[in-house]
Amino acid sequence: MGSATSKNSEEDDDGSNGGGGQLFVSLKMENSKVEGELTPHVYGSLPLIGSWDPSKALPLLRESASMSELSFVVPPDHETLDFKFLLKPKHRNAPCIVEEGQNRLLTGGSLQGDARLALFRLEGDVIVEFRVFIKADRVSPFDLAASWRAYRENIQPSTIRGTPDVTINSHPAAVEHCPSESLELDLEHYEVPAPAPSANSYLVYAADNAENPRSLSASGSFRNDSTPKAASNSSEDSGVRVDGSPSTKEMKVIVPDPSNIYPASGETESKSVGTLSPFLQKDGQRGLFVDRGVGSPRLVKSVSASSFLVDTKPDVQTKNSMPAAAGAVAAAAVADQMLGPKEDRHLAIVLVGLPARGKTFTAAKLTRYLRWLGHDTKHFNVGKYRRLKHGVNVSADFFRGDNPEGVEARTEVAALAMEDMIAWMQEGGQVGIFDATNSTRVRRNMLMKMAEGKCKIIFLETLCNDERIIERNIRLKIQQSPDYSEEMDFEAGVRDFRDRLANYERVYEPVEEGSYIKMIDMVSGNGGQIQVNNISGYLPGRIVFFLVNTHLTPRPILLTRHGESMDNVRGTIGGDSVISESGKLYAKKLANFVEKRLKSEKAASIWTSTLQRTNLTASSIVGFPKVQWRALDEINAGVCDGMTYEEIKINMPEEYESRKKDKLRYRYPRGESYLDVIQRLEPVIIELERQRAPVVVISHQAVLRALYAYFADRPLKEIPQIEMPLHTIIEIQMGVSGVQEKRYKLMD
Repeated sequence: MGSATSKNSEEDDDGSNGGGGQLFVSLKMENSKVEGELTPHVYGSLPLIGSWDPSKALPLLRESASMSELSFVVPPDHETLDFKFLLKPKHRNAPCIVEEGQNRLLTGGSLQGDARLALFRLEGDVIVEFRVFIKADRVSPFDLAASWRAYRENIQPSTIRGTPDVTINSHPAAVEHCPSESLELDLEHYEVPAPAPSANSYLVYAADNAENPRSLSASGSFRNDSTPKAASNSSEDSGVRVDGSPSTKEMKVIVPDPSNIYPASGETESKSVGTLSPFLQKDGQRGLFVDRGVGSPRLVKSVSASSFLVDTKPDVQTKNSMPAAAGAVAAAAVADQMLGPKEDRHLAIVLVGLPARGKTFTAAKLTRYLRWLGHDTKHFNVGKYRRLKHGVNVSADFFRGDNPEGVEARTEVAALAMEDMIAWMQEGGQVGIFDATNSTRVRRNMLMKMAEGKCKIIFLETLCNDERIIERNIRLKIQQSPDYSEEMDFEAGVRDFRDRLANYERVYEPVEEGSYIKMIDMVSGNGGQIQVNNISGYLPGRIVFFLVNTHLTPRPILLTRHGESMDNVRGTIGGDSVISESGKLYAKKLANFVEKRLKSEKAASIWTSTLQRTNLTASSIVGFPKVQWRALDEINAGVCDGMTYEEIKINMPEEYESRKKDKLRYRYPRGESYLDVIQRLEPVIIELERQRAPVVVISHQAVLRALYAYFADRPLKEIPQIEMPLHTIIEIQMGVSGVQEKRYKLMD
């Protein structure tokens, strides 16, 4: 029954016999008669435990009512395991019961001696038998490339919490639950209404969320061409609001001469938020907006730097060009402002590609990412301009290259959209996404001429040679695009769109000019190519990195807070407390939910923070790898850690008021702000975008607010107020049609 097997054949070693591969070890113990007062553990030498101290023994996780299991990866330089099993009573004052007999030795995947039974002598010389299953498989290091470093550095459990940073559990047998822990009803019975649909909801065609033309009247029609631009609706009037970047008035910051500083009476500077008192202003003493409260350095005029005021005096085009951001984003923005050419302070990403290649989806996704990072970004879709100007009932002939009226009409709306985007940038906008086919050199040359001296253009070309994906996109286009909203015959719409596509194919000219990024067969997530030409700078580099890791594979992402903690009960912030009885019950219900929801998902994984309340919440989930992320830790409350908000109000009234005024930028003394949290979460977002399988993220309120804001495209200023209740699961379904959200309330 018990076994100790190893795959040491030349094929399974992947050429790594003797040291190149790792050993994946699975230890299981089974006994259906022992009561739950005794829990199986294992202890021994490196690398399993590192100590023969029973108090540091690792528990075997319960797989079913009678089976417990522990699995781990052993690096090649520690392939001799010297260990024993023991039973630990739940009550700490009772002694541990170590198995009878010699130590167990596992060398190179081969077990010395009998592996099938573990005998324990209880009180009264009662002998209890456990069946033991030990399995050791050699695994290629390439199979563990993504997490190998974590295994190498963190194979020993944390000395504080006793859990490894990465664990892999085998798939469970049927798990038995107490009635109060199980979910007796279908999952749909636990579903609760989600907030109002986000801007990128799957129910909305992505192009409809792009900017409205400035010359559009309140009635929805274009104004007469003679209407002065000053009378046009502003971008705010369009109903599409940007994230919470500082307004023009907020961006005005004075750089005083150190010898003449006059603090305004009755006004002080918050040490955490970093807002400046209005110094008495001398002529010309204005500098770049730099907010110390969000992680940027403070610019101070040097006595000897007489030219500073001239070099950095803001003009109309740059007064709002600093992102609402912290850390690397803020530092890069300062460098670009100080050193880069004026036109490089504004970036235009111009999409290029045939229809049904995912341009609008890519534009919407990139817009969402850049807004979340703090860059003032807008999406300008030329198709939306064309529909508002010429209506939706246009046939495929309208898009023929030899139709002069159609070419002129399409060029007109493209120029109008480009004018609107440049005008918005001159008012302070940072990144414009120009979404159209832009399929000829003539069109692209026109756009570059219009942008000359005003913004930097990077062409983003999407190429797809997979007919299956193109066919799917065509049919999705007919279902969602307003162009076919009045077409009752679906197949007739498909034929018309194919004719439109053929018209574009006849005149299509690939991008070979200027700065460009080419995405070739990237949408499936199965590889492809990305080519870049003349790309430099922090922000273009981040855009390339983001695009490399995105794809359209549908998969769910489950977000949930940890079960109620003792700090939640006490009302204190921060800390690293255990979970309450209510939290323990939620942990079991969550495990039951994950088992039902992801039962067919073999490659799903569980992500937690390094704090014990998330690890305890995840402890009941079996069958999936668990990965700890320090980036998922709760916002650092600094010196306020362990205090209640009432205590902060009484003992630190200035900090309390500063936080109340601006929760997004407020930084706890020696702690973090929400903008700081966003910056450390960027690697998490990139990895969530890259993942092709479901992920369950068990984290904390502030962190989940920031993650949720990314997927729901919520403005930055709203993040601190986003509702993130305990014992609730938010399911984000990502796929080709956008983002869909469901919420499940498992308990109050």
